[in-house]
Amino acid sequence: MKQYYLYIMTNKSRTLYTGVTNDLERRVYEHKQKLVPGFTAKYNITRLVYFEVTQDV
Repeated sequence: MKQYYLYIMTNKSRTLYTGVTNDLERRVYEHKQKLVPGFTAKYNITRLVYFEVTQDV
């Protein structure tokens, strides 16, 4: 059965970002290292504050 993660990340200014992934550890690493250009890299979203596991995207 597939497993997905709904997650919320933030920065020092408390800007929130929500996402869904099937590999939370990899995705948080990508955000922290700014490997994907876009919102999270621009706003320095690097702190995971919440996640939950779900079987449905």
